[in-house]
Amino acid sequence: MILGLTGGIATGKSTVTGMLRERGIPVIDADQIAREVVEPGKPAYEAIVRHFGRDILLEDGQIDRKGLGEIVFSDESERQKLNAIVHPEVRRVMREEAEAAEANGADIVFMDIPLLFESKLQHMVEKIVVVYAPGDMQLARMMERDELEEEQAQKRLRAQFPIDQKKLEADFLIDNSFSREETERQVEALLAEIRAELRS
Repeated sequence: MILGLTGGIATGKSTVTGMLRERGIPVIDADQIAREVVEPGKPAYEAIVRHFGRDILLEDGQIDRKGLGEIVFSDESERQKLNAIVHPEVRRVMREEAEAAEANGADIVFMDIPLLFESKLQHMVEKIVVVYAPGDMQLARMMERDELEEEQAQKRLRAQFPIDQKKLEADFLIDNSFSREETERQVEALLAEIRAELRS
């Protein structure tokens, strides 16, 4: 079974992916793949340079993420153009990695996709697991972890679907607003439930 793992900023998704990996469950990381597909020499890299010009490159030839970010976050059409280049490549690599994991005998594979709902990628997975923490907790964690002012943190939260909306669309929910031990217990219960479903 291929499951989508998502959540919101600072809901503790990386804690949960760590717990899954400790249990030998393959987790395919969309953000990691998104970084890899834009490395020099890759098709997406060439397409980005063709569209945005060589000014977005650093001296070592890597893409200047900050510079590119400034362009695409202040111009919606440019953001869509970037997504149209990068997203299909990311999806292709994710599918390849899922197939490789299955070929290696994995019966459960997680795709860690932070913007699963925002990017309408539900079709890529069979079930969706949302890692949840209430909005006020997200805000407090972000301000502490990323050293952000409240307004900056609010802005980032507003760029994603509200966590309570994602919660409603989840097949499974991991509530990460308690202790680490409690989250661990929920991860165990989730895996047991999925395995039971696979056996039935």
